[in-house]
Amino acid sequence: MIIYKTKNYTDMSRKAANIISAQVTMKPDCVLGLATGSSPLGTYEQLIDWYKKGDLDFAKVSSVNLDEYRGLSPEHEQSYRYFMNTNFFDHINIDKSRTFVPDGLASDVAKFCKDYDRLIEELGGVDLQLLGLGRNGHIGFNEPSYVFERDTHCVDLTPSTIHANKRFFNSEEDVPRQALTMGIKNIMMAKKIVVVVSGEDKAEALKEVVSGPITPMVPGSVLQLHPDVMIIADEAALSKM
Repeated sequence: MIIYKTKNYTDMSRKAANIISAQVTMKPDCVLGLATGSSPLGTYEQLIDWYKKGDLDFAKVSSVNLDEYRGLSPEHEQSYRYFMNTNFFDHINIDKSRTFVPDGLASDVAKFCKDYDRLIEELGGVDLQLLGLGRNGHIGFNEPSYVFERDTHCVDLTPSTIHANKRFFNSEEDVPRQALTMGIKNIMMAKKIVVVVSGEDKAEALKEVVSGPITPMVPGSVLQLHPDVMIIADEAALSKM
């Protein structure tokens, strides 16, 4: 595990974008595992900027997203498919037919989850997985639990996650109570993992992930076992290290 200390969010985003752009340059047909939320937003903005300058080509890239709210259609403004389209895919030359996001409206959730796992395998696995970190240590929507969930699954969101995400909705009552998410095995099978962490409110979680015991009560702590993890965090997020 390598930790890069950056001055602020902008510096963090640029560093993460540098690593992703190197991956795309070295392997133009790579598979990117992508995340949503405020943490990776600056990274996507930087990648878009470099694409528009002619420095990057996403034409052969495939992508799989970590998660999606259950019950939201792809057109819903708070769905993660909508987020990815409006904040990244619409602004680069990626083939959207090769961008995959869990289906929040899947009628047979168990079947969909198995199919999503199979899809990742058929793509050849994830070359680089981008992650954020929840305030409770979650990665994807793998919430604190008594066991590590291995594969793609449906999860009940914790009150702390619902509260943290309410800023994106009209009220806390509007936040979905469930989500579909890649499991810990899916994430750990990625060849390379990049974690972006910003803000003092993530400092305690980051400390536990890096130096605490490996426990499903802090899902991100499992990253200690991965052979190629880079954590890119700003000074505020590293303030308790």
